[in-house]
Amino acid sequence: MGRSFRKLMQIKSYSLELKKKIKPFNKSINVDSDKSLSIRSFLIGSVCQDISIIKNALESEDVKSSIQSLRKLGVLIKKTNSQTYKVHGKGLGSLYAKKNLSLNFGNSGTLARLLIGILSTTPDIEVKIQGDKSLNRRSMKKLIKLMSKFGAEFLPKNKFNFPLKLVSTEMPICVNYNSDASAQLKSAVILAGLNSFGITKIIENEKSRDHTENMLVKNPQAIKIKKDKKNIIEIFGKRFLDNFTIKIPGDPSSAAFFVALTILSEKSSLKIKNVGLNPRRIGFYEILKKHGAKIKFSNKRMQNNEIVGDIAIKSGKLKRAIVAPKDFYEKTTDEYPILFCIAALTHGISVFKGIEDLANKESNRVKEMQKILKQVGIKSKFKDNALRIFGKKEINNKNKKIYVPNLGDHRICMSTTVLSLITGIKAKISNFETVKTSSPSFLKIIKILGAKYEIK
Repeated sequence: MGRSFRKLMQIKSYSLELKKKIKPFNKSINVDSDKSLSIRSFLIGSVCQDISIIKNALESEDVKSSIQSLRKLGVLIKKTNSQTYKVHGKGLGSLYAKKNLSLNFGNSGTLARLLIGILSTTPDIEVKIQGDKSLNRRSMKKLIKLMSKFGAEFLPKNKFNFPLKLVSTEMPICVNYNSDASAQLKSAVILAGLNSFGITKIIENEKSRDHTENMLVKNPQAIKIKKDKKNIIEIFGKRFLDNFTIKIPGDPSSAAFFVALTILSEKSSLKIKNVGLNPRRIGFYEILKKHGAKIKFSNKRMQNNEIVGDIAIKSGKLKRAIVAPKDFYEKTTDEYPILFCIAALTHGISVFKGIEDLANKESNRVKEMQKILKQVGIKSKFKDNALRIFGKKEINNKNKKIYVPNLGDHRICMSTTVLSLITGIKAKISNFETVKTSSPSFLKIIKILGAKYEIK
């Protein structure tokens, strides 16, 4: 089985090797806490009044980068118990950057966009911003243009990727923003607007994830949401934000890999407890159910303005090939790589439309998944912003091997793991440690489910 899980967590860089097909299983598990909610909790808590308490926080690399960045900006964050933290809020406009301060966002696009939203309208901020190799390659053009409207400056000018220098504005002005499908850009505008003069107005032409709004909804003095055909969000700047206590549920994106593993396995069943079921986060589950997957939600309840529940899954391949329209994208952004794997093992031609933004993730997820599928004998074609996957019911695993180079993409690594465990095709996945950015318990869980692997 390789080295122990605890020792594994201390290894800086390693490869994962898989050689055997997973056997049937019947288990009940908890998955890692929601990354999006964890990062937002720390960021919003830092600009609230008094102490906010975060329970069951994800302790992944992305969240650690968030905590580290906030501490550098003068925020006191104390861990009081296992996965429980106290954030001593400094209030809006009170974060502080020492001279020549440098912030490293690691691999986290969420942290980068949202914290830049806060810092852009915080007075006296002059800070160097960067990420790891993967994040530094990703375009921040849309974000930079939006924050420039508030008055922030990014140097050098006309450069749209990290590293950059951020110089905040002393007199942040409100903006009007016609939102696209990006929840992170919308959140950045909300957070920048909270410390701007006047009323920042967001018109959602396409409804996107609403975690930030849900976390702020108990502050009607600062934010107002009009729900209609188009959501209209008004942010009233320079209002105090009340502190909060939040318990983070399981991450539906992390759960997706174990759902896929169960669906594609033989004679298997799985229950995943206490998972976030926000309607704008469960597109992966909805489309699989639509195509015949045996997935049920139960024990649904409201927790901190978010829907939480349990997920029950039984094995059984899809009844037909997957058809995912363009408007499906926002509800399942992170789950496309594992969806591609399911499509590869489903007879017929699956079609995924409107996925151009996948090129601007930790890797170009369309191209990289095409390479992986080709290694197992699955044809695919990307044309007119749509990916077609020519799926098979069965894949011959003889004389095949999957190799994944260092992509710095956690979801590609986890998707390939599932593909190997289902087909029995040998796989070597380089720099597997990148999985810790979102799912530090991933290997521990697949071991519980019966997977055999080696660490090299």
